[in-house]
Amino acid sequence: MKIQNHRDLIVWRKAMDVAMQVFEVTKTFPVEERYSLTDQMRRASRSVAAQIAEGWRRRRYRAAFVNKFSEAEGEAAEMQTHIEIALRCGYLKSEIAAELDCAYEEIIAMLVSISKNVDKWTP
Repeated sequence: MKIQNHRDLIVWRKAMDVAMQVFEVTKTFPVEERYSLTDQMRRASRSVAAQIAEGWRRRRYRAAFVNKFSEAEGEAAEMQTHIEIALRCGYLKSEIAAELDCAYEEIIAMLVSISKNVDKWTP
């Protein structure tokens, strides 16, 4: 399949799916976390997909492409930390935390692979 836009990237789709999962699970967080952990997790999870989309549109500039995919990788790692905090605070069940962490680990691996093979992805 020829990739027409960022929506065709499997990594973007996975990032969107997990962002929606994060949105749903954070609905159960305590009200006092609304402007801290809930907000941070929603922002970071959305940023992963947004950075991928922006990087894809900038792919004709190799450095910008790599930078945006690196930013997405950083946001995904940030999410792994937020997931661990939510788990330790008792806001997430261990199964859900493990599922989210695994999803971000897969996204990170895909982003690293793309960045290592940048010539395949850039014109």
